[in-house]
Amino acid sequence: MRKKGEPTIVNDMKLFVDHLWSKIDQIRSVFSFLVSLETRFPEGEIYLVGGAVRDLLLGRETKDYDFLVRGIPDAHLKDFLAQHGKVNWVGKSFGVYKFMPNGIDLEEQIDIALPRTERSFLKGGGRRDFEVQSDAALPVEEDLRRRDFTINAIAADIKRKSLLDPFGGIKDLKAGLLRAVGDPTQRFAEDTSRLLRGLRFACQFQFHFEEKTWSALRAAIGALNAKREDGNHIVPREIIAKEFIKAIAADPVGAFDLWDESGAFAELIPELLRMKGCPQPEIYHREGDVWTHTRLALSVLASSAFQAEFHEPYDAEAAVAVLFHDIGKPYTLQTPERDGVDRIRFNNHDQVGAKMARGIAIRLKLSTFPKGSRYHINEEMLAWLIEKHLILVHGEVDQMRAATVEKLFLNPQRPGHKLLQLIFSDGSATIPPSGTPQLVAYHRLKERIGAMEAMAISRARIPPPLLSGEEVMALLGLPPGPEVGRYLSLIREEQLSGRLADRDAARRFLLERRKQHG
Repeated sequence: MRKKGEPTIVNDMKLFVDHLWSKIDQIRSVFSFLVSLETRFPEGEIYLVGGAVRDLLLGRETKDYDFLVRGIPDAHLKDFLAQHGKVNWVGKSFGVYKFMPNGIDLEEQIDIALPRTERSFLKGGGRRDFEVQSDAALPVEEDLRRRDFTINAIAADIKRKSLLDPFGGIKDLKAGLLRAVGDPTQRFAEDTSRLLRGLRFACQFQFHFEEKTWSALRAAIGALNAKREDGNHIVPREIIAKEFIKAIAADPVGAFDLWDESGAFAELIPELLRMKGCPQPEIYHREGDVWTHTRLALSVLASSAFQAEFHEPYDAEAAVAVLFHDIGKPYTLQTPERDGVDRIRFNNHDQVGAKMARGIAIRLKLSTFPKGSRYHINEEMLAWLIEKHLILVHGEVDQMRAATVEKLFLNPQRPGHKLLQLIFSDGSATIPPSGTPQLVAYHRLKERIGAMEAMAISRARIPPPLLSGEEVMALLGLPPGPEVGRYLSLIREEQLSGRLADRDAARRFLLERRKQHG
């Protein structure tokens, strides 16, 4: 059984149960339709179920409201909901009403369903491989029996303020344990995406797996690449992307370990496995092989040193960039014994790795989340981060042109702050023979960036160029071409270095430069 560090222990479950009922009272006051539903159908039973109950019992906030309604015929429930908001029947595949109540501005619709059973065809473990049957008279326990993990199979009766927990989910919450409901092999066969959902839960909640559940998960992991007769994957790549991204954003090292030990990397990102045993020159990397270095770099993201350095959390794109930053090393490895080089080298691994990362991101559809989300990943920006992560290795910081610093770290079109985070994580995980990471160049780079920001009209705006290309051409009588660009770069360098303050000074500089060099 794989354990993720020390399991989370909920010491005072009564405190969190009280929190649950307090939050449900708030929910009832906001969702007035619930009170109206109770009044209109006094014989009905209304339960809060799924992730909302789990999260509230863990003392976490939630926006994921799923209600289960028993004892009210389907047609009557539909008519009632239509009178109190907008309602949409998802259909046979899920058997759920998507409901937006009147007078409330919610980010997502509320799920309202009758108790359901699922009859699996077991053709491959996709969401289309089972039939949902709704029944208002079905015992709630039967609905909970079809769910994935015991911690998600708890129902809160909001009228009676009682918990229904037929599978020991509360006990598993207290122990920090992920246990499948019933037979884990059957649960995973019914829906293969549950494999990655379990890995994500382990990362989000710092839980570990119950032994039989973990064994069944590892045995079933190969199904993630299974395809239907039409050639499409049974588990859509978008679902894989969402589970992977949420896991690595929640716990980078935990996701790294779990995806390796479960076999998920071997199935979905096998390129990473070549980092294992890939040697590095000890003069720079006393920490070990590329795999060990990458794991150490991921651990930096959640460290107090990272928090003190950046005063803001990393996002998924930064975490994935750290994961992939040295993926090109095994593919560019040169050794003295085999290649006659002076030491172990990885020439152009930044370029190779950038191309590989972009390909993986496209293959797994890692751009699934919308822009603006902390989970959004742009394939091109991910590749750019990896391509540029060696900027401090390729040259001295003080010799780096100011225009280059601006282009890399102060350009609103590029994620310069994430590049800094990647450089810091990589440098902090690079252990020289002294045993202490050398971050002198990194800190000098930050000083230069800070000095350039101080010159700006505001911290959020770097001063615009003093002259345009058209002005340079008019002043010097030049046609369009590379020479104009070189003069623009010269002016920009002088401006960002503090040696040119205004447009007149820029013109004088250009005329003098042209006079000196013809």
